Amino acid sequence: MSYELTGKLVAKFDIVQRTESFKTREFVVEKTDDINGKTITNYVKFQCVQDKTAIVDRVNTGDEIKVYFNIKGSKWEKEGRVNYITNLDAWRIEQILGNKGKSGTDNEYLEPLDTFTSSPSDAVDDLPF
Repeated sequence: MSYELTGKLVAKFDIVQRTESFKTREFVVEKTDDINGKTITNYVKFQCVQDKTAIVDRVNTGDEIKVYFNIKGSKWEKEGRVNYITNLDAWRIEQILGNKGKSGTDNEYLEPLDTFTSSPSDAVDDLPF
């Protein structure tokens, strides 16, 4: 099951090579909600793993973004002590435009930042029919 969160990117960190074949990268999103007239601000730390570590490169600190993520948990035991660890694994980021887009709605989304599609002017029609 996947989740999503919209907020402001407030920090992004360097890629950390955990093992020879495993790397991670963390970033933090500020999420502000109005609850019964009181503003509540939360800072949510996400991680990206492996080939998804680059999805944060195309956004800047201060940008409004939408993060798609999965919740993963693990149990860790050492010397008779047990600890439970929860990770928010981001797999896609969309940057949010601050002004009204063509449809006239607020928070127009740009193209997802983890994919690439060519524009129609770049298309080459090489079909033989």
